[in-house]
Amino acid sequence: MVKKLTYLFSMVAIFFFTWLMARIVWPYRTGRLDIDFLLSKQHIIYSLHYRFAFYLHIFPALLVLSAGLTQFSDRILRYRPIVHRLVGSVYTHSILWICGPAGFLMAWYSNGGWIARSSFLTLSVGWWAFTWLAWRAIKNGQRNKHRDWMIRSYALTLSAVSLRLMQFVLATNTQLDVDIAYQIVAWPSWVINLLVAECILFYKKTNGTTQP
Repeated sequence: MVKKLTYLFSMVAIFFFTWLMARIVWPYRTGRLDIDFLLSKQHIIYSLHYRFAFYLHIFPALLVLSAGLTQFSDRILRYRPIVHRLVGSVYTHSILWICGPAGFLMAWYSNGGWIARSSFLTLSVGWWAFTWLAWRAIKNGQRNKHRDWMIRSYALTLSAVSLRLMQFVLATNTQLDVDIAYQIVAWPSWVINLLVAECILFYKKTNGTTQP
């Protein structure tokens, strides 16, 4: 019962945060360059390479985030494996060839100076590497390793959510400058997620639940 309730809560949370991210991304469909986050990027947004990276990162990222609704369900894996493989393929290739490289390029222009820049560069490399290791593991028939690496990959995917939650908390409770706020949240926004993922993996291994 506890496992089922935990899974249900996780699915509701993923659905809610995907919907929330969709609301954040939706205004950018117009192509306007003077709204929301882009207001802080006026010095670079008119550069073609940055605009390409920005749009290639944010829109496919919604598919990547929503993949969590299916990919960690043992029931779907057991009874609807084609759904698992299809969504997993979209998730993997979106990160490896679109979102990951675009995020890496965007990281070079992060707000918050070298502290935030080094964090987001590390994040983008780790995101790509964990996803690639997950893909390589399943190609080699290593299902447990595949699941472990995918959990780590998705933990970094969720940094898009945790980053904005931390920014919201700072914005509503402090008067910090945007760059200072980025410096504060840049590393915790994904390191905490990764630590939680490692705790989940440790729990699974110690309780003998590593087999999907």
